[in-house]
Amino acid sequence: MRRLLGALADDSMEGRGTATPGSARAATFIAAELARYGVQPAGDSGFFQRVPVAFMSQNGRRRLTLLSSLAARDSVPAADRANSVNVVGVIPGSDPVLRDQVVLVDAHYDHLGMQHGQAGDSIYNGADDDASGVVAVMEIARSLAAGPPPKRTVVVAATTGEEVGLLGTRWYLQHPARPLDAMVANLEIEMIGRPDSLAGGPGRGWLTGFERSTMGDLFTKAGLPIVADKRLDQQFFMRSDNIAFAERGIVAHTLSSYNMHNDYHEPSDDVGHIDFAHMTRLVDVAVRAARLLADTPTKLQWKPGGQPSPRNRE
Repeated sequence: MRRLLGALADDSMEGRGTATPGSARAATFIAAELARYGVQPAGDSGFFQRVPVAFMSQNGRRRLTLLSSLAARDSVPAADRANSVNVVGVIPGSDPVLRDQVVLVDAHYDHLGMQHGQAGDSIYNGADDDASGVVAVMEIARSLAAGPPPKRTVVVAATTGEEVGLLGTRWYLQHPARPLDAMVANLEIEMIGRPDSLAGGPGRGWLTGFERSTMGDLFTKAGLPIVADKRLDQQFFMRSDNIAFAERGIVAHTLSSYNMHNDYHEPSDDVGHIDFAHMTRLVDVAVRAARLLADTPTKLQWKPGGQPSPRNRE
């Protein structure tokens, strides 16, 4: 835990701002780890899935925008072009009946980068948000690749651009590593670096949208310490990459233990504030949850009224 999180949230990653050199270093680190675990690459360039982004002026602001294609990026003036990637791997399923079904386990590896011209620390390390979730995805990949092989095929992904409009996830939806109609579940992991008293304290997490589908019921029946999100007023179900998949009809939720700490989106979200004892226990829970999603024959379902309506994300 310390080695992986310490690398991703190190000052040398410069806050992993989308389409920055620090973000590229983080993606390279994640890909190298997945290769070391024996995960199969599933991007268009090894583990890297190139995401066409560029800086565009909208309403008087210059912001990163997802383009329609890689070719469209080449038509943008050189000064406005940007480079960004998702990191995608796959662990093939082994069951003759279930192996064509797909479970996606993901977390976003981008954060807010650096803010020059401010007093004090200028690097937004994003240790909890969301280096902690990326570490969980990497550990899930390592465990599943070590065997026994999962019954369903598991795609693992570290996505870019969540903080600036789900750019990497929106591109993945258009160019999935495996067909979307084969996807039966998505488990997003977001901010698990500190315990949350509303979830029951250390080693426990909560699931966004718990009441919306049978995923939470599956975890409860298996005895996993994952409970319902108690902060429904915050609408966390709608605020991470999972929502883009849920709007497509895929049962998709986020596992978290975010406790509304004051370091959210601040330079103080650093490794020194991570509770590694808690995080290690919750990563173990996440591994067990991913294994359940991959191996349980029963297919997950939305409960009546649980599936969100699609929204325009342009």
